[in-house]
Amino acid sequence: MNRILEVTDTTLAEFAALAEDAAPRVATAPLIGMAQAGQDGFFDDAGLPTGEGWEQTGLPAPTDSLFSLRICGDSMAPLYREGDRIVVDRDRADFKRGDRVVVRTRSGETLAKEIGTLTTHHVTLLSVNPAYPPRDLLRSDIAWMSRILWVSQ
Repeated sequence: MNRILEVTDTTLAEFAALAEDAAPRVATAPLIGMAQAGQDGFFDDAGLPTGEGWEQTGLPAPTDSLFSLRICGDSMAPLYREGDRIVVDRDRADFKRGDRVVVRTRSGETLAKEIGTLTTHHVTLLSVNPAYPPRDLLRSDIAWMSRILWVSQ
C-alpha cells in the first residue's frame, strides 16, 4: 500500500476519499421483528444487535428534498412532543389514509398531522391529541404536503 501511495504521490487521506467516492455507502440499520427481539441471541450484553437473522432497514440518504423541522405545540402529543425533530422528504408525495404528513398551506401555516381522508379535492387532517378538532382543507389551499419519514424523540 505504501508503495502505491508513493508512486501515485497520494496521501492516505486522499486515497481513502477516492475509495469513498467510488463506492457510496447506503445508510442502514439492523432490523428484526418485536417477537424475535424478545428471544435470546439477538442482542449482546451492551444491548446492541448481534447474531444472525437481522435484515437491514434503509435510512434516508441526504438529498436536496430532505429536511427536518422541530415540533411546536401539542396537537400531535403524545406521538410527537414539543421539541421533537421530524425528517420530511418533499419528493415523497405518495399519500394514503393514516400517513403522518407536514402540510404547508397557501396562507403560510405549517402543520404536522395525520391524514384522515384524502380525495382529489379535499383533505381531512387529524391531530393525535383529542383536544384539537380535525382540519378540513381544499387541496387548492395546500401549497405542499410531504410524508414524515422519521422522528427524533
